[in-house]
Amino acid sequence: MKKSFIFLALIGLCLNHISTANAAKNDTLVSAVISTIQSLDPAKAYDSSSGTKLYNIYDTLIVFKGSNTDQFEPRLATQVPSVANKGISEDGKTYTFKIRKNVKFHNGAVLTPQDVVYSFKRNMITDCEGGPMALLLEPLTGESSTRGKDGKPRPGIFDKIDKAVEAKGDTIVFHLPKPFPPLMGIFTYAANSILNKEWCIKNNCWDGNISNAAKYNGPDTGQEPLHDITNGTGPYYKKKWEPGREIILERFDNHWGEKPVYKTVRIKIIPEWSTRKMMFLNNDVNDIEIPAQYYAEMEKNPGIKLYKYPNLSVTSAMFNQQINMTGNPYVGSGKFDGRGIPSNFFKDRDIRLAFSHAIDYNAIINEVANGLGSVPSNPIIDGLAFQKKTFHPEFDMDKVEKYLRKAMGGQVWKKGFKLTLFHNTGREIRRVAATMMAENIASLNPKFQLEVAAMDWGEYLSAIHQSRLPVFVVGWGADYPDPHNFAFPHLHSNGYYSKYIGYNNPEVDKLITMAIETAVVDERRKLYHQIQDIWARDIPGVTIIQRLGAKGLTNTISGFQPNPMYDGTQAFFYQLK
Repeated sequence: MKKSFIFLALIGLCLNHISTANAAKNDTLVSAVISTIQSLDPAKAYDSSSGTKLYNIYDTLIVFKGSNTDQFEPRLATQVPSVANKGISEDGKTYTFKIRKNVKFHNGAVLTPQDVVYSFKRNMITDCEGGPMALLLEPLTGESSTRGKDGKPRPGIFDKIDKAVEAKGDTIVFHLPKPFPPLMGIFTYAANSILNKEWCIKNNCWDGNISNAAKYNGPDTGQEPLHDITNGTGPYYKKKWEPGREIILERFDNHWGEKPVYKTVRIKIIPEWSTRKMMFLNNDVNDIEIPAQYYAEMEKNPGIKLYKYPNLSVTSAMFNQQINMTGNPYVGSGKFDGRGIPSNFFKDRDIRLAFSHAIDYNAIINEVANGLGSVPSNPIIDGLAFQKKTFHPEFDMDKVEKYLRKAMGGQVWKKGFKLTLFHNTGREIRRVAATMMAENIASLNPKFQLEVAAMDWGEYLSAIHQSRLPVFVVGWGADYPDPHNFAFPHLHSNGYYSKYIGYNNPEVDKLITMAIETAVVDERRKLYHQIQDIWARDIPGVTIIQRLGAKGLTNTISGFQPNPMYDGTQAFFYQLK
């Protein structure tokens, strides 16, 4: 699977595979992207690469308007609710949407308000592990997950889901236990794609009976019912998906909205930069993600458009304090014997500090990111409300040595250790950060054995979700433009990353809950400042870069609307002309 600055992915114009002759056909758009798809089930997909497809195959009730992050426009709703038009109640606990009529799904079924209600309930009930449904569960039920620490459904959770949304005539109504200020932004997210109830039930999704909900909760990864099948109301339908290689979307000519210019969209997974660049410059691909280190080089090429724009995203290294040791090849012997590490190795704050001081952040900004970014002091980055500058470990090898000599009562320096650090394939900044940590630490003591390894995106996410990676470098992009969406995944005990690294601080959990439940601006500011201070004190991870978006298009393409909420892999293909 977030915004100040990060760079992006791509979209391209062309036809068949890599043939320039075929590329001459102007009814096909070819996009070359880095990362593969995790899932096509809205209840599971929680990464930008998967989101790209969902945003075009499905519709949500509303979307962000143009480049704005605080203004919206309707999609399957007929208007954007507000207090002024009585779509939002005065107390902020009721949201009402009027549903568009005469909308067809790809299978020919006609959209009804009952489909919309079913979609929200079904996705929350399914609540896949590592999926995005905390975004909706939190405001609508007061819980961030349907399951407790024991992995079993929380008592009463499905009844809360059932009561949270209902159909009234041609409208649907959401009932919140408490006001939740960022909710409108959440409604735009791909996890809230609208499904066809009858089709879903036929394809082994929740049967619509709330008393049976537990049977459909938390399916195994890859076994979610809509993993590789789709049926939306969006401008494109899925024609073909070859995992790890390509997905082909075809224009849905019965779409209710404006007809897309491009009949076919081919999205190719090409992690390697030189291949993507060659295809782009040969006009075989007309829209690509440009790694920051190559931006200046690409500026010299005529006939292309380059975009730089703010992006609400942060890249961090996360330290796993509770490593899953079962059959884990990344921890050496799995013991504190000089040939591995124990599960709680990164529980020692001195070790986390040592690894944090081992990255040359300025070199990453200036030499790898080509100056397109900055080093944020914590996950609440520039561009978000209530951002505060806090302590951030600088690159300092003397401090790396100091903390490693001190760690575990001096035993780390005497015994040594062995482990593997990880990044995902195709992300150069993440690779360099992991390599810096490994090489700089290894240089201090021959007993320190650190390796660096890459994984394809799908495999990477799976390993993160299994808590198998000792250290991993990863990005987070905003699901909605509010500091809660960065504090919760990085610091809350049930947050997207923090729960997989075993970070559990009741004090910060309480502060995060208080911060999202108050609408008083000064109170929220005070709480988020405390939250950022705790990140700086506890060091569950270290922020590396907040990048600027960089995207390349041939000058034959128009209609691109940069938005801080989306990187290049989350383009709305129907906007391009």
